[in-house]
Amino acid sequence: MCFPVRRGETIALPKRGGMEGKKMKKDFFAGNRNRCYEQMKKHSLLVMFSGSEVRKTNDEYYPFYTNRNFLYLTGLDSKEFVLLARKDGEGKVQEKIYILPPDPMKERWTGERMKAQQVSELSGIGETAFADEFEPDFHRLAATGNYKRLYLDLYRAEPWDREQEAHRFLKRAAADYPFLRIENANAILRRLRTIKQPCEIAAMREAEKITCHGITSMMKASKPGMFEYQYKAVFDYILGQYGPQGPAFPSIISAGRNNFCIHYYAYRGQALDGDMVLNDVGAWHDNLMNDVSRGWPCNGRYNEKQRLLYECALNTSNHMFDVIRPGMLMKEVDAEARRYNAALLKEAGVLDDVNRIGTYMWHGGAHHVGFDVHDAVEMPQVIAPGMVFCVDIGIYHEEWGIGFRLEDNCLVKEGGCENLSSITPRTIPEIEDTMQKGFVPGID
Repeated sequence: MCFPVRRGETIALPKRGGMEGKKMKKDFFAGNRNRCYEQMKKHSLLVMFSGSEVRKTNDEYYPFYTNRNFLYLTGLDSKEFVLLARKDGEGKVQEKIYILPPDPMKERWTGERMKAQQVSELSGIGETAFADEFEPDFHRLAATGNYKRLYLDLYRAEPWDREQEAHRFLKRAAADYPFLRIENANAILRRLRTIKQPCEIAAMREAEKITCHGITSMMKASKPGMFEYQYKAVFDYILGQYGPQGPAFPSIISAGRNNFCIHYYAYRGQALDGDMVLNDVGAWHDNLMNDVSRGWPCNGRYNEKQRLLYECALNTSNHMFDVIRPGMLMKEVDAEARRYNAALLKEAGVLDDVNRIGTYMWHGGAHHVGFDVHDAVEMPQVIAPGMVFCVDIGIYHEEWGIGFRLEDNCLVKEGGCENLSSITPRTIPEIEDTMQKGFVPGID
């Protein structure tokens, strides 16, 4: 299946259902674990939890989201699993995965649970046991006195975030085994996830194709009077053709003055004639995500002021993809984007003082993306090959009622970088031409 993105150019889209049909090989996850084990001290234990459901009300739960570090190490997308690894004094590692036992009654309600053979095939971990055996096994190992350190994923974005299994287990382990020195495995995993491996990049390229299809479909469907929830419905419909996971994160889709709320999720507004439509969306493929933003006039034609501001954003983005390369400082990405865009806006007569660029650029211009949309990586000082981060140029002119952003995913390479999102229309002619085609559900 092909999808036109520019005159005379097509991209091959993943087959429908392809998100489920292609899985990363167990060698990828085994390699991730081995690299993690290499950074652990000898005489140490590692415990990783997949996570558990959070109750919403009564017998209803919020959608479950597997701990991304657990997924990165195992490839197992399931609740209430535990990985236990032990590294002895010679540096040898033994590992075991603890899974949910069969439960015909629960499986009748919520679906079949993964079996030991399937777990081993996906993760490459040969030894399995049921989840209720984890704590007795851990006690037997810790009580031997052969282990001096316990590695746990103690991630918290903010100190007041709710406790995860690792935090609760830490309290018990610290009380029962005071001789175990606690180490934060999250620091190791952040370093590992900073550089993307070839199979991760390949998955991200597939996600880009799906996202492109979703965004161009919204462009084709766009018209004055269309509600934000209708744009979202188009995007969700397209992504639904490629697997059950849906968007990689809650889609940001707004119109008109709603565009001035950076993370807007209400979807209640209506795009009136002349309004800009802002979208900040992404798909995922084989657990890898992307994050793409485009802005367009709902009527299909940029007016003079919209064109001026969009060209400034586009030229700034193009400049960034020209200058980003290994050795550049990460902090320079945002600084250079602001400097360059400020100069363009001043030249265009929009900005009187380049030092006041914050009047129109409200947020940073780069964040890493991968297993998370704001990927939980070690924030590097220096850019290196294999990193993938967003180049996000936002312009918000409240007086003119125009707000949008142009966001693409940047893959750093040896000699420079590549715009992974370039397949999605981003110039004014490309966007206007796409919007003239019209959207017909079910037809590519």
